[in-house]
Order: sequence, then C-alpha cells, then structure tokens
Amino acid sequence: MGSVFCCPNSCLRQIMDKNNLPKFSVLPKHVGIIMDGNGRWAKQRNLPRYKGHIEGAKTFRKIGEFAADVGVKCLTFYAFSTENWKRPQEEVNAIMELFREYLTEADERSAENEEKGITLKFIGDKSGIPEDIVGLMNHIEQISSDKSKVVLNIAINYGGRHEIANAVRTIAEKVKYGEMEVSDIDEDTISDYLYTKGMPDPDLIIRPSGECRLSNFLTYQSAYSELWFSDVLWPDFTEEDFVKALREFENRNRRFGGV
Repeated sequence: MGSVFCCPNSCLRQIMDKNNLPKFSVLPKHVGIIMDGNGRWAKQRNLPRYKGHIEGAKTFRKIGEFAADVGVKCLTFYAFSTENWKRPQEEVNAIMELFREYLTEADERSAENEEKGITLKFIGDKSGIPEDIVGLMNHIEQISSDKSKVVLNIAINYGGRHEIANAVRTIAEKVKYGEMEVSDIDEDTISDYLYTKGMPDPDLIIRPSGECRLSNFLTYQSAYSELWFSDVLWPDFTEEDFVKALREFENRNRRFGGV
C-alpha cells in the first residue's frame, strides 16, 4: 500500500496540496463515479432531499478538479439516470436547477477550463431534458471541444440499457439501408455507437453510499472495470476517499480473462 495510508488526518490533508499531490505507479485512464447518497445525507440531518444534492454538487466539483490534478484523463459522473424522473417533482426540479447553475458557472469559467485543458461532454438522452438546459449543454460542449488534457463526462438522463438499445437501433438502420453488413458488426462496432465513442472503457468505477451495484451505469463499457465501493455518502466523499480508491486500483491484478 502507498504511504498515504500511514499518514494521520493532518498529513492526508497536506498531500492534497496541489504542490504535493500523491503519485501512483498505475493510474486508471478513465474513472466512473456514481454520485449516490445525497438524499440520505439530507435525511440524516432532517433537511429536504434537494439540500443533499446541493452539497453533492460541491463534492462533484471538488473531486472532478482533484482527479484531473492527479492525472486521470477521463472522468464520467453519473448525475441523473433515466429512472430518476420517478423521484418527487420538487427534487427533480431542484436537480435541474443545479444543472442550470453548474452550466452557467462552467460558461463563466470557460477561460479557466481552457487553461486546464478540460473538455466537457454530456452523455445521455438529451430529448428528455428541458430545452434551456440542452442549449447550455450544447454551448459548453462546443466551446470546450478542442481541449485534450481531460475529458469530463456528465451522465444526465442516462441509462446503460437505453444507450445500448439506441446503438442497436442505429446499427440496424444502417444494415437496413445497405450502409453496413451484418458480418461487419463486432464489439468495436457497438462501442462506436455508444455515447462514449472514442473514449477508453472505465478502468475503475467508484460508488459511495454503501450500495454495491452499478445501477445501469456504463453497462456495456464496464465489462472489465474494477469496482470500488464505500459506505461514505457522496456529499461527505473527500479527496482522501478518492486516493484510497486509486490506491486499491493500483494494487489490483487485472488479467482480463488471462492468467
């Protein structure tokens, strides 16, 4: 294990300084994060559920920036699933308002993101999202599209099975109209019609909050992902927790079906 686990809390806080970031012998190219536990965090404090999402949004910014600083090249955050529309309308409205605020802030910070080389992408079914938010998403994607240091995906109105079904429908249309032969279809073909086209599959998927499942997140892409679970609720998730996940990944033996 790395020396990070030997440090007291004060030392752990010190290594998060940007001038003294932790080093890793092996680092995942792509990390997926299921941001779970916001509602329970709020309930524990007798607060409305949307207050947990506000705190969770702060954690998203913190962990996203830290992951980029330590050298992770691609991040995908599960922000809102295709199933989340079933939640109380007040909670859904609050989440959508948080997206608006984040996108407006991202536009205002475009120069800073450009300096950091961050490309922002939004994966999921945009047709179900309010039009003004879709407009902001498209604008942010456009102004950051030529950056190459870090890709930050936000999965909104996203479902892994829905994504696969969309890919299959598109491929079927191409076969129907003679643009593709059935014999041409392989695993790479399907990957090329997913939202994550051109990106590496996630090496590591992190889920806090005590739940130990993927919940329809990156269903196709996660075939060989390493999974890391934590009991910490997302609003309480820290840089130290992220380092623990990376340290465990560093010590995993990935054989991909070999020996």
